[in-house]
Amino acid sequence: MKTFKEICILLLVCAAIPRNVESSKDVMKDLAENFGKALGVCMKELDLPDEVMTDFYNFWKEDFKLTNRFTGCAIMCLSSKLDLLDPDGNLHHGNAKDFAMKHGADDGMAAQLVTLIHGCEKSAPENPDPCLKVLSIANCFKDKIHELKWAPNDVVAMAEVLADV
Repeated sequence: MKTFKEICILLLVCAAIPRNVESSKDVMKDLAENFGKALGVCMKELDLPDEVMTDFYNFWKEDFKLTNRFTGCAIMCLSSKLDLLDPDGNLHHGNAKDFAMKHGADDGMAAQLVTLIHGCEKSAPENPDPCLKVLSIANCFKDKIHELKWAPNDVVAMAEVLADV
């Protein structure tokens, strides 16, 4: 039989788990909002079709897969504007970690986000079209965030992103 102390510790640990998931969802929502603030600029610069906005609106839906090449181009543009890419077009680990921490992630979560993206970069199939390669990385990253149960409420998060466009 468990002691009162063991039961209290177990209850404290269990109580902390949902908060960590919720706070991770809040951080992901904040990151999505701030990532999307430059979306309007990229839409104009690249003369992107409205379907890109639809993709961003649907981004966090678990069963939604990005397939539109122009959305990959928009993600590249946004990443570049936020100084998240190195000269070769890959994730700049230090800048990406700083971006995550600036928007609410603690050191551990920021490092985990960078590791997830880096893993997705490595696992993405070779593609001569950088926009299509970014789509593959984005879909992988989104799937990993869903596995962690960190995905923000898709409608709220993306509505707030698109409100800034």
